[in-house]
Amino acid sequence: MYVCICIGVTDHQIREAALAGCETVAELTMRTGCGSNCGSCLGMAADLLEQARNTRSLPLPMLGLAQAA
Repeated sequence: MYVCICIGVTDHQIREAALAGCETVAELTMRTGCGSNCGSCLGMAADLLEQARNTRSLPLPMLGLAQAA
């Protein structure tokens, strides 16, 4: 889904930026251009960035079990 219509930034691109280490909306804007024109997408972009960062930081207990086997 397009989050920033002005620049053409998608939710997928925001998630990719978060996985690449993007921590703030300002950094997201520098990396993708999201929000740099009219700014109406910044709220949704911030929410998506937060969700992606939270997902990335979840512990993966099954991964530890798989590596032990």
